[in-house]
Amino acid sequence: MVLDPALIKLLGLDPDKTKLSSAGGAGCSSASTSKIVSQRDNGTTKTFFLKTAHGKEAEIMFEGEHASLTAIHDAVPSLCPQSFGHGQCEAQPQTFFLVTDFLHFTSRSAVKSKLAQSLAAKLAKLHTTPAPTPEGYDKPMFGFPVTTCCGDTPQDNTYKESWADFYAQNRLRYIIGRAEMRIGKDKELHKLVENTASRVVPRLLGDDHLNNGKGITPVIVHGDLWSGNASVGVIDSYKGGPEDVIFDSSACYAHNEYELGIMRMFGGFGSSFLEEYHTLCPKMEPVEEYDDRVKLYELYHHLNHYAMFGGSYKSGAISILQELVRKHGGNE
Repeated sequence: MVLDPALIKLLGLDPDKTKLSSAGGAGCSSASTSKIVSQRDNGTTKTFFLKTAHGKEAEIMFEGEHASLTAIHDAVPSLCPQSFGHGQCEAQPQTFFLVTDFLHFTSRSAVKSKLAQSLAAKLAKLHTTPAPTPEGYDKPMFGFPVTTCCGDTPQDNTYKESWADFYAQNRLRYIIGRAEMRIGKDKELHKLVENTASRVVPRLLGDDHLNNGKGITPVIVHGDLWSGNASVGVIDSYKGGPEDVIFDSSACYAHNEYELGIMRMFGGFGSSFLEEYHTLCPKMEPVEEYDDRVKLYELYHHLNHYAMFGGSYKSGAISILQELVRKHGGNE
């Protein structure tokens, strides 16, 4: 395997002291993954993780993942690998790359340091760190500066001042539109999504309703945090002991509870995790609507999986939609 000149330039590597080999953990079926091990002048070695893929979709995907990892790393450096950059290969003009810190996976039993923060504590810190103010705006906004991909779905992260508007328009209406473009229109499903976007979302997520009408502060969320995107390992740059880490992010600046939707959908995060997390990052008022808010956020991922794979994910989406519309949709 030969290292592309673009990567040698980006990372400042000596080709004669660098080896490239295959590695697992692409995070998506279209990407190939490699391990870069380079010897420094001082005798130490540095290990990088490389993803490559072909086409415009790969360029969008890697730009979004780079920005996502950077935003998470800036807030909680030990939570995810650092991204060192993305770009286009010189030797293969239609091939794009993303290069990050290498993550040496290990077992949870290897975590021996009492100083290592738990995943719940790290995520709570991430979700209580206010988002930065985007360039050209005078306050933090909901959205993200670039397109991010959740699975194969490129997400519309256009900034909005209102979280309810963002979730209704940029997530629910966007994903049902994408599903209809790929699968065809289902009138029942379309009506349920529209009723949810126009009635349930303002009812549960309205600026004058959440947090006792005080509004919510945008925070960075991973965006695709199912159990397969969380593990225990050592980030190469830290050279410390094993810690809880996350990867393959699809970030945006959002309501912190948005993160919990996909975590509930696929499981893997038990009651003790949520208990610790909510001790540090309390459920938002009104607390009695918390479960329905998380169901509303889970809904997006059912719809996204329906858009990507069709079939069985439709019934899960309809079940949540019918319940939420019945409880919070008002009269026809």
